[in-house]
Amino acid sequence: MKPFRLAVLTLSLLPLASLAQAPEAKEAAERAERQTRLMRVVGLAEELDLEESQALKMADTMRQFDERRRPLVEQVQESAQVLRKAARGDASTQSQVDQAVQRVFDARTQLSALDREMYQALARDLPPQKRAQLAIFMARHDGKMKLEKLLRKAEREGRHEEREKRRQERRQRMQQRQQERAQ
Repeated sequence: MKPFRLAVLTLSLLPLASLAQAPEAKEAAERAERQTRLMRVVGLAEELDLEESQALKMADTMRQFDERRRPLVEQVQESAQVLRKAARGDASTQSQVDQAVQRVFDARTQLSALDREMYQALARDLPPQKRAQLAIFMARHDGKMKLEKLLRKAEREGRHEEREKRRQERRQRMQQRQQERAQ
């Protein structure tokens, strides 16, 4: 298993060397997706104590399901963007609210079915103990991903609030200076 970890570490560090270039957003997203997938496979291989060939087989299976998930996740993101705009009062999106909500629920139902299908595909040749470990790993990994996403969002919002606070302070100082000059 150690050579496998070394190979994975090497593969995971390769994208860091290319960060010196300014990649486009789509390339960066694809790279992040590959790294996430790789880390998930490494975690799963360690959790289930898999041989390298088993881990590679599972990685291929997960990649196939990830490709099926991608359009559904994009659908949820696009619908969520419409809902956020509508919630802020954007008149052009008000008429799309019900449709966007329905698309989110439909996509989430399909994502849940895909998760179940992926579990069944991965667990097919595993003994009961490893199937249980797989189920726990999948639940924990999904939860971590959602938590990390929430944390990044909270961090962005915090930075936005901090910038807005600094802008207001600058405006106040400018107004005070103008008042002082006027006197």
